[in-house]
Amino acid sequence: MLAGPPSQIARRVENLDRARRFWRDTLGLTELYSFPGLAFFDLGPTRLMLRETGTRNEADLLYLPTQDIVGTHAALGQRGAQLTGTPHMIHRHPDGAEEWMAFFKDDEGRDLALHSVRQP
Repeated sequence: MLAGPPSQIARRVENLDRARRFWRDTLGLTELYSFPGLAFFDLGPTRLMLRETGTRNEADLLYLPTQDIVGTHAALGQRGAQLTGTPHMIHRHPDGAEEWMAFFKDDEGRDLALHSVRQP
């Protein structure tokens, strides 16, 4: 039976060097290793694989977790990320926990999101 979060997520990128700088320097993710045409980043229990295609493709939206959505959002803006909205609550659970999101663009203009759960 399957259990736990995905072990790896793949994302196609047009230019691997540019994407590596964005994910490492702008987002602050740890680059684990790379090979020609591939780079791997640490997303906690999940690994992100960037695969260079030479073309700009659509990509599914990735929701990146953070404890401090307001502070992380501000830091990304200071590092040059293109912010497309401010942090906002999207849902309040019956126990009072709040789900928050904030959206921004990757180095190819595709959507990414910060996600945070605030406990009461």
